[in-house]
Amino acid sequence: MTENWTITGGEVLAGGGLTQGALHLAGGQITEAAAPEARRFDATGAWVLPGIVDLHGDGFEAIVQPRAGVHFPYPLAFAEADRQMLSNGITTAFHALTVSWEPGLRSIEVARELVAALEAATPGLRCDTHLNIRWETFAVDHVEEVLGWLARRPGDILSINDHTTANRSLEAGSSKVKRMAARMGISPEETKRMIDDVWARRDEVPGATAQICAGATACGAPILSHDQCSAGDWAEGNRLGITVSEFPMTEDAAAAARAASEPVILGAPNALRGLSHNGALCATAAIGAGLCDVLASDYYYPAPLHAALRLWQTGVLPLADAWALVSTNPARAAKLHDRGKIAPGKRADLLVLDPESREVRAVFVNGRKVLDRV
Repeated sequence: MTENWTITGGEVLAGGGLTQGALHLAGGQITEAAAPEARRFDATGAWVLPGIVDLHGDGFEAIVQPRAGVHFPYPLAFAEADRQMLSNGITTAFHALTVSWEPGLRSIEVARELVAALEAATPGLRCDTHLNIRWETFAVDHVEEVLGWLARRPGDILSINDHTTANRSLEAGSSKVKRMAARMGISPEETKRMIDDVWARRDEVPGATAQICAGATACGAPILSHDQCSAGDWAEGNRLGITVSEFPMTEDAAAAARAASEPVILGAPNALRGLSHNGALCATAAIGAGLCDVLASDYYYPAPLHAALRLWQTGVLPLADAWALVSTNPARAAKLHDRGKIAPGKRADLLVLDPESREVRAVFVNGRKVLDRV
């Protein structure tokens, strides 16, 4: 149902800074003038900011399976993720859906069920929700199915992931293999055998990767490369049509992407905490060096909002530039040119934030008020 609003009393982040003035919403868009009989929302003492666009959210997996072997119904999980994202100012979300060779949570069977469940749940979700399809390069048997989803679901994005190459040298007793085994529902020894069996198919990987990239490009889907380790990795991805660098592991990989004006995504938890949890590139340092222009929630939905505010508060970036990391820039990287900033004609995706408490007081998605804590 269409709602028309005039938001008054707040400071609006537009045109490079905060300005006082009324903001008008009509027909799902930001407009120059108020619509007849527009409802009023009092934002006195608050900031009105562009809605957060989250390109990579793994937090959904922890809602589906909060403990190894404990699964909750997918409709309940999607609804809970929707509540968590909106309460943290996320108005456009990309659930990170892994398509791998593994059994268990990241199996192709679970991926199929999640795609179907999301499609069924979407009419009832308030956050504009899409998929970041994380295709593991050794999942060579699932290329055609993933391409079918991308063709049927415009707006989703594809991420190219290769964790098998790094995992093949791990022993069954390693902590990472044990975590994988718990996720897969098998023993560490069985997990190690599966990794070895999958690694034996490595000659099929280049052809499958080229095929899925070509197909995604034909669909118009943005393609992300995950965990690039070097400028050489970036160059190979660029040759395949990859246009976004997602969580590069090194400064060299990030610098190669930025030199080509390619968006670089890093984790908002990394920027919020001031360091990477796995010893990878520090997001705060990368942002200061101009090597990162997008922050994603990764595994923690509150992180984008609080990371952007931390970058502003500590003087790393002006507020408008810090907030662009979670709004304007990710929207552009995902080819969502209708949102990400407050300007006439743009989609009315907004949050009203108390700058003192950092509480999200209200959220508007496509001009509709979907959260109100006043």
